[in-house]
Amino acid sequence: MSLEDFPAEPGANKDEALRHEPVMLQEVLLFLDPQPGETIVDCTLGGGGHAEAICRRITQTGRLIGIEQDEDALVRARMRLQNCPVTLVHDNFRNLDKIIQQTSAGGVDGVLLDLGVSSFMLDTPERGFSFRTDAPLDMRMDRRQPTTAADLVSRLTEEEMVRIFLEAGLGRWARRIARAISTSRKQSPINTTAQLADLITATLPAAYRSKKIHPATQVFQALRIAVNDEIAALDIALSAAARHCNIGARIVVIAFHSSEDREVKRTFLTLAGKPAPPPTHCTEELPLSQGQFTILTKKPLVPSLEEVRRNPRSRSAKLRAVERTVPDDQSSLSSPSFYSTDLVDRL
Repeated sequence: MSLEDFPAEPGANKDEALRHEPVMLQEVLLFLDPQPGETIVDCTLGGGGHAEAICRRITQTGRLIGIEQDEDALVRARMRLQNCPVTLVHDNFRNLDKIIQQTSAGGVDGVLLDLGVSSFMLDTPERGFSFRTDAPLDMRMDRRQPTTAADLVSRLTEEEMVRIFLEAGLGRWARRIARAISTSRKQSPINTTAQLADLITATLPAAYRSKKIHPATQVFQALRIAVNDEIAALDIALSAAARHCNIGARIVVIAFHSSEDREVKRTFLTLAGKPAPPPTHCTEELPLSQGQFTILTKKPLVPSLEEVRRNPRSRSAKLRAVERTVPDDQSSLSSPSFYSTDLVDRL
């Protein structure tokens, strides 16, 4: 698909699209290091902020493939990227292998994934990602898919809810909240964000309810990740990205949730030929020999205090990066050092 496949809507606001501030932009550009003539894949186009900056670096001789599963975001990105050498694809990045095969004549020189939910989605009440206003309990990033958060809340067993809540970091409250949901839905369906948020608030002790972060936040994150099958999609996308990287290509990932960051760290360790825990989801195995990549970030980078003050939603971001440094025909034993600190020192 090209830009022409997503014409601007009559009511679309160009100023709104341009106001989008990409998270950790300078760090992304430093680690992705896009150069004129290169092919870069932005797997999470969103408002197009990262993509616009990348396009300036690759110039008209390069090519950017922008992937986005939210059609509303594609409309906004089209306005922002109308003068850029970009191909837009309306799809989930879990299909990255197929997308690269269909849109790129060869390998790619960089891949970016900015995970989580976009500000546009959070600020659109009817999408159901936030409980600041009452709205249908939706949470679908791609509204073409049939299952909503309300569907999961009504169908999941108590044990299934406990599992996804534990993965989201709810700890001791996971079972209590799952049991409360299971009991409440027997009396009446839980179909709105306010219903779920109020139920969670009433379930927890007063001391917990007074914390800075609303107690429903982690539950909403857990349901969103489950609705969109985000962790499995991430595993598949990283595997595909590694398969198609040219020598010198970088993979840069910004994660906002601990479960996402764990998967990124695990995959990057595997690509670097280092011991790593097993994947949490049953997905295809990494296709490349271990040791073909070098980790560029020994520890994840976080936003500067200035950026967090300017954009509070960036506060939980963690950036990790790897570079492909060994071709297919070389043994992992001849791979370069595990970590490269040069880029970190330059920040």
